[in-house]
Amino acid sequence: MPLISTLVDAFQDNIIGPEWGNSYGGVSETGGRARIPCVAGSYAGYQTAKVYTLAGSSVYLQVPVAAAAASATVEAQTVFAITPDPTQGTNLAININTVAGTLRFESNVAYTDGAAVSLTYSAVTHLWLRIRETGGNVLWDTSTDGSSWTNRRTLATPAWVTAATNTLALDLWSYRNSGSANYAEFDNVNTPASSASVYFASAALTADGALTAAATRSIVVSAALTAETALDAATVQTAMASAALAGGSELGAKTDAVDTDDITVQLSEPRGGWTVSQPWI
Repeated sequence: MPLISTLVDAFQDNIIGPEWGNSYGGVSETGGRARIPCVAGSYAGYQTAKVYTLAGSSVYLQVPVAAAAASATVEAQTVFAITPDPTQGTNLAININTVAGTLRFESNVAYTDGAAVSLTYSAVTHLWLRIRETGGNVLWDTSTDGSSWTNRRTLATPAWVTAATNTLALDLWSYRNSGSANYAEFDNVNTPASSASVYFASAALTADGALTAAATRSIVVSAALTAETALDAATVQTAMASAALAGGSELGAKTDAVDTDDITVQLSEPRGGWTVSQPWI
């Protein structure tokens, strides 16, 4: 059972969302708002599927632009309505008519409400509009800021409101009987004022008083540091050197050395059987 309070749209992507599947008449999402043409003899509107429930719920929105009268003779309407399916001409509505300069709070049956409450319309005072059902009553409220509300009409809840479970649609529409075409704009459906669109503009600023700036100084201080103990450094030297080396030797004969031949020769007279020849003479 989707309550109508669960329908939320701030119209920020400039694309008509799927929740507005029953829209008609050439509506568009422009500049972060739902824009509805107001053309003589033609109806146009943003409309949801008929799937919501109002009992114990509420729906509110902003009307930044109501369709201007623009030479219409009877009506140039900007309408916020909750309609059941399939009953035609039965709805709860807040109707702005800029030709008559009125704001009407309606509970219509067969397209009419002889007991509707009517106020002089103010684009500022009535910028935000709300319809809610609570405690067996339907209430119509207005607000300048979407936060603080003023009740404008209270009515015992019509039977169709509680019977129409999951069969209600939100219909935001516009119509004029004659005059130049223009448009109405709706915004911020069930969206708080704090989440509304942000607009940037230039402005001339005048100071009401003189401003005095107090300076805070930052000082960089240098300091001489003294060691508490003496430090001795031992130096280690490493040297690399090259040298050219020359060697010399002498060879000599030792004449007084003992003969070390392996054969010892002894001289003696010849013995028999031996013949002595040179050099033995």
